[in-house]
Amino acid sequence: MRCGISLLALLAALVSSSSAGATGWLSSVPVTNQVASSPVAGGGYPVPPGARAPLPGTCRPGQLNSNHSESWLAVRPGSEDLVGTSKFFFENFSTYYNFYLGSYTIPGGVPAGNNQVQGYECTTTGTQAIPPDWMDVTDPNAAFDTQGRVYQTTLPFQPFWVSGLNPNGEIDLSYSDDMGRHWVKGNGGQPLEPTNNASSKQAGHVEDKQWVAVNSIRGNPFQDHVYAMWTVYNGSTAKIRGAVSDTRGLTFAKSFTLSAPSQTGKVNEYVYPSIDAAGNVFAAYHGSGGDLWVTYSKDDGTTWAPFVLAAQTQPLPATDLPNTTFRDGIIENFTASPTWPGHVYLTYEYWDGSQMDVKFTQSTDYGQHWSAPATVNDNADASDQFQPSVAAGPNGAVAVAFYDRRLACPNDASILRADRGRTNFCVNISLQAYKDDGFGAVPVAHNVRVSRYTWDPQQPGQNVGGLPQLPCADANCASTFIGDYFGLAISQRNIYTLGVSTHYPAAGVSADGGGPVYYQQQVLGTVARSAFGDY
Repeated sequence: MRCGISLLALLAALVSSSSAGATGWLSSVPVTNQVASSPVAGGGYPVPPGARAPLPGTCRPGQLNSNHSESWLAVRPGSEDLVGTSKFFFENFSTYYNFYLGSYTIPGGVPAGNNQVQGYECTTTGTQAIPPDWMDVTDPNAAFDTQGRVYQTTLPFQPFWVSGLNPNGEIDLSYSDDMGRHWVKGNGGQPLEPTNNASSKQAGHVEDKQWVAVNSIRGNPFQDHVYAMWTVYNGSTAKIRGAVSDTRGLTFAKSFTLSAPSQTGKVNEYVYPSIDAAGNVFAAYHGSGGDLWVTYSKDDGTTWAPFVLAAQTQPLPATDLPNTTFRDGIIENFTASPTWPGHVYLTYEYWDGSQMDVKFTQSTDYGQHWSAPATVNDNADASDQFQPSVAAGPNGAVAVAFYDRRLACPNDASILRADRGRTNFCVNISLQAYKDDGFGAVPVAHNVRVSRYTWDPQQPGQNVGGLPQLPCADANCASTFIGDYFGLAISQRNIYTLGVSTHYPAAGVSADGGGPVYYQQQVLGTVARSAFGDY
């Protein structure tokens, strides 16, 4: 029996609320939540009974109708048009780390549909040959140029933990000219650097953790240039690589090494490129231990300033955030100001030995000097705040958003019975606004709650087709997964978030034995900038 919830009703789940009276937040603003994710037809690999990964040659049409973890969000400059991206899990195989990239078309700030990103699996490549057919695609990101083209770097890869297929993966770039409805591979359909035949089992040359930035400064000499960056691991060290396109993604110059282990430590990863108001390219990344480094280029990525240690943090010593089983995620996020040249903002997690806080630091001199780190979350309890994102928008607007566990789990049908009433467990999204009038970003009011409903990170706790539906962070399911980061963007009028919630029952899917399935959905949160006054 199907649960009695129509797809139309789910897509129309638009809830206007205020965070007023929400226990634990000192400020409140009107907030709108809209469910952006919905089932969509596509293609992928089923996992055979008793296996831990798909088999080559078994790709087929199917439904991406289950979990939607990990997201990013981009706003078209000068508009309220958005494109979101996230992981889309295939059918009921979430337990097997079995997912693809999907995108959300959000014109005028209203979700209008989603789809699988084309060009990476058999139904859109027309072949079972590996590659160009890939068993998984990951790490959503997105950025617009001035002409409405949206880009994302992609990581197609094979389930190397079982198959041992070579190549393990590659770094590609895809772009869309119709708000994420259709995607085309850039760089002439070729990877951004030659595909290496090593697999990660051989610990030879493994690419991962990729990102994209685009120069959307009108009239700038490098307008619409595209900057892709990623990490290459060899099993003991890791370096940051990059490539630049001056043809709107059609071709890329030869890839280059931005940071080698000899410069900033053994492992360099989690790179975030960003463009400031003068068209300078910045890059921030996590080095060895808790070192967070920043550099910049004034000449289109040809030469780079010396690396500056922007902050040092204390990473979580374990993979999973305490009190739950899900993997914590990426430690930091970074952006540059589209209003003020040389103004850059860095947010990151800080583990004090017993709980997690969100920190914020900034520079107004091209990353040469950094402010004393300030704690962003203002909760009075000892709960965890984690996975921060930072965005900068027009007229000096800056915001940090983060997942927040300050509210106890409610007595709600979407919360597993065993979790109701638990503290430092269930999740919301919080937002802190800042304003930069040219002298650095200053907090505006206090944290506000952006999510309408508190959600349970251990959902979905149901089975479908005899399989558990809670996503795993690896094929052995040693950790579960809500994503490593989530989306945040600022337009002229609004601040937008795109993050996970398990509050909303899935459309058209019933659990074994009946009843709804509380999959991870992607929910668009909207806060008017006017809610913060002259902002």
